[in-house]
Amino acid sequence: MRQIALVVLLSLAACYPTTTRPSLTPVPDAVVTEWDLFPPQAMRALALALDTDSIPVSRTEPDDGWLETPWFDATTLMPTSARPIGANVVRVRAWAEPSRPNHSAVTVEVVYRPVADPSREGRALEQQVPITHPIAVRVGIVLAKLNKEYGVK
Repeated sequence: MRQIALVVLLSLAACYPTTTRPSLTPVPDAVVTEWDLFPPQAMRALALALDTDSIPVSRTEPDDGWLETPWFDATTLMPTSARPIGANVVRVRAWAEPSRPNHSAVTVEVVYRPVADPSREGRALEQQVPITHPIAVRVGIVLAKLNKEYGVK
């Protein structure tokens, strides 16, 4: 009986039911693509590609399948402490979910806050930038390169 209790206790202790992943769902207009990579590999590849393109990734959690940038100026590509209002201050977030065996569905959003409204939570104000926005275009080019390399054929 003691051995069973010990095994159960050790099994429960081995589980670590927390995650660093924020409890956000992507905006409805976020871009979704599928890559022939596991989620951690997909997040590493995306983070590296964004960083190579000078998009300032501030946090990458490959094992939890997400990454994000700070709020940054769309013109200078530098993180900003300015209030994130208007299409010139944006943030990029990405998530990778398992899809088919050995594949990931990668979702990428480029968001901004068009207005300030203290009665609403910040995330509720975020909207996807238009597809013609300079950062959306840059992210699209990055995704096209990664799709060419890892995309489902």
